[in-house]
Amino acid sequence: MIKLKGMTWSHPRGFDPMVACSAIWAAERGVEITWEKRSLQDFESYPVEDLARAYDLIVIDHPHVGQITRENCLTPLDLPGREADLAALAAGSVGASFPSYTWQGRQWAFPIDAATQVLAFRPDLIDAPPASWAEVVALAKEGRVALSLRPPHSLMSLYTLAGNIGTPCQVTGEEIIDPATGAGVWEMLREIADLVDPACSGQDPIAVFEEMARPESRIAVAPLIYGYVNYAIPGFRPRLIRFADMPVAGANGPVGSALGGTGIAVSAFSGARDAAVDFAFWIASDAVQRGAFAASGGQPGHAGAWQDESVNAASSDFYRATRATLEGAWVRPRHDGYMAFQHAASTRITEGLAARESAGPVIADINRLFRESF
Repeated sequence: MIKLKGMTWSHPRGFDPMVACSAIWAAERGVEITWEKRSLQDFESYPVEDLARAYDLIVIDHPHVGQITRENCLTPLDLPGREADLAALAAGSVGASFPSYTWQGRQWAFPIDAATQVLAFRPDLIDAPPASWAEVVALAKEGRVALSLRPPHSLMSLYTLAGNIGTPCQVTGEEIIDPATGAGVWEMLREIADLVDPACSGQDPIAVFEEMARPESRIAVAPLIYGYVNYAIPGFRPRLIRFADMPVAGANGPVGSALGGTGIAVSAFSGARDAAVDFAFWIASDAVQRGAFAASGGQPGHAGAWQDESVNAASSDFYRATRATLEGAWVRPRHDGYMAFQHAASTRITEGLAARESAGPVIADINRLFRESF
């Protein structure tokens, strides 16, 4: 039996579907895959090359692709003889999920998990999800809002607000955000950061959801947060959390949200690359994504699952309720050097919000860090 090792991230959404689908694959193909996991924070920052030397299959974020290209640590998946399979996966992209892993003409991963910043709410604490940013601020003044501000999520919220008001951040050039736009978005972030619990500066989305799901929690809304389908499944936690399109601050609807999600990649150093590639194509496919992957707690990256009636019924309409935001999501920069920028810039934002700094110095530092990242 061929034996492979895989690395994913430590949450039921990231780990459980990989284990469940791999059990099916082992029974059908005789290929055994053992999965290990890292914390969300470690997953977002750990060097991909180090993982590629230790594992055959790696779950990655799309902003890693520029670094991956330089390091030559992953196997391109646009392979001869797989053109039809590749086209089917591209056609099944939810928003820009599939092309977000395309870089310098090659495909470095397949989306198996699609996500972007949306709105989470407790249906037992609020009659309807707020549709506008102004409504969110009003709820925050009542102490009913949480906002994930732990790096890198503070930067993701800056991206999302900039995109939603019609001035998306840049992926190349001297400035990632022009000072005027930056000042306006900073004031929006600072206003709500002043209204939420200071503990939010240390909370990632999982921590926010865990707090929201407690029976005694007063948090009714998390306005800019990456969707986690597990919390919308009845019985996953003491209280159900539902999801909706992002609250809009601009005039163009739920657009500009910072795209997230994950993709399945194959190590260039694997001793069984063909077997690993076969698994990557299979687990990203329509049938598996809407079947075993979704049923085992995954958050599929294929449109077939997002529009499937049974998949939506099992998750309080999670996919249908957030699809428009995902279709209008914005793809982050992906150049080699971006990941270090993301860490430094988001840390600067989180610290600047906590210190109640004015926009000028913070936005100037973000733009300087962006220039230095190339």
